[in-house]
Amino acid sequence: MKDITLIILCAGESSRFGLKTKKQWLRTADEPLWLNVTNRLSSYASFAKTIVVGHQNELSLMENFTDDFEFVAGGSTRQESIKNALQKVTTPYVMISDVARSCIPKEVFIRLIEAKQDGSCIVPMLQVSDTVVFETNTIEREHVKLIQTPQLSNTQVLTKALQTQQEFTDESSAIKALGEKIKYIEGSTKSQKLTFCEDIQAIECLQAPLQDCFTGFGVDIHQFEEGKPMVLGGVAIENGFGFKAHSDGDVLIHSVIDSLLGACGAGDIGEFFPDNDQAYKDADSKKLLEHIVKFVHSVGYEIVNIDLTILIQIPKINPYKKAIKSSLSQILQIGKNKINIKATTAEKMGFIGRKEGASVYSVATLKYYDWTRK
Repeated sequence: MKDITLIILCAGESSRFGLKTKKQWLRTADEPLWLNVTNRLSSYASFAKTIVVGHQNELSLMENFTDDFEFVAGGSTRQESIKNALQKVTTPYVMISDVARSCIPKEVFIRLIEAKQDGSCIVPMLQVSDTVVFETNTIEREHVKLIQTPQLSNTQVLTKALQTQQEFTDESSAIKALGEKIKYIEGSTKSQKLTFCEDIQAIECLQAPLQDCFTGFGVDIHQFEEGKPMVLGGVAIENGFGFKAHSDGDVLIHSVIDSLLGACGAGDIGEFFPDNDQAYKDADSKKLLEHIVKFVHSVGYEIVNIDLTILIQIPKINPYKKAIKSSLSQILQIGKNKINIKATTAEKMGFIGRKEGASVYSVATLKYYDWTRK
């Protein structure tokens, strides 16, 4: 099957799914769903290559999992994502599937491939057995089909069909609009689509996530700057100086961000918020942490706890610990009892002991989001 490229679409926002974790990042055992699905579907035939279309902000994390597939940034719509992927396709045929259809049986792939020359788009479908009403009129159910993916298309025809501003919900609709032949084959009731969180119970091939924990370490250092307000852990510290930095310089939050990113293998703070980007000039670090927490949740993790050590000569931190805990608890969406803060001096040694700056070390523990307990 070296004349077919397989494309797996998983760049969506899961806006209808209703959980903090995107459906493509739900864990089945130790694998995110997008990897589990791609591994299985790509094994069904000898494809020329497999392309995974992911969200721009998640591509580098996806690439950590495997070198077996080519990764492409998706667009704001399914159609844009397909167009981006087609730029990497050199084969005469392309098979496109959605990660939301997680349990497609192999026989559907075989039927698609066997019929590849029977039309410009080969589409699996199901007949409707229930009575069908459109608006207020009952219509003949024999004329109604439930369309599924994957769909196998002639690459040139599909590329031409998508050169329009009109939005189509699948490949067959776009190709049919050109007047090209659509070939329908038998689909499968096992190709259940994961759209809403309640659909999880009907997806038979999913396994419960492992109970592993993941640890990340973060450290940040900032010089003091006279006349700048000091913010630590999102709390204003009464002092005559703050932290020299591109943002507000909240050294504690920056350390926590790196510990969270470390625990989920997603790089560091500079990759998300470059210090040469004017968009983050004097940025409120609480907003940056909120963004990272949302990211951590979206790619399939829960925050278990955070442990912090603040290394600072002045000012005294003990009076602010309670407020810092409350601030972090709200942003991290965990209890204050899951946050530990320690503070110490440098015994007047080094740049910290000379009262030139401060450093914060943090350790974060994450675990997979357990969708079986939702």
